[in-house]
Amino acid sequence: MSQSENSNTMVLQELATLIAGRRSAKADQSYTAKLLGAGVEKCAEKFGEEAIETIIALTSGRHDDIKAEAADALYHLLVALEAANVPFDDVLDELKSRTSQSGLQEKASRSAKT
Repeated sequence: MSQSENSNTMVLQELATLIAGRRSAKADQSYTAKLLGAGVEKCAEKFGEEAIETIIALTSGRHDDIKAEAADALYHLLVALEAANVPFDDVLDELKSRTSQSGLQEKASRSAKT
C-alpha cells in the first residue's frame, strides 16, 4: 500500500474513531450524536438516502457532485456501522480477507455458505 493509500485509509479510521466518540456527546451539540441517539434504523435510513443520492450523482457524471455524495455516503455508512456496534476495523479486516482471492472466487465462496 502506498503512503497516499495508507493516509486515505487513516482518514476513514480517524473518522470512525471520531464518530464513536460522539456517542457520549449531547444530541443538540452534535449531528452525529443525534443520529446515533435515533438508533440503528434511522442511521441505516440516512445511509440509504445518501447511497441513492450517490447513485444519482454517479449517473450525472459530474465529478464534484459524485465526490460530495460519496463522502456523505461514507460518513453515513460509518455512522450506521457505529450504531450497529460493528467496528470499522472489522469491515477493513473483512475486505482484507477478500483480497487474497479473485472477486469471482470470493463471491462463489459466499454463495456456497448460504
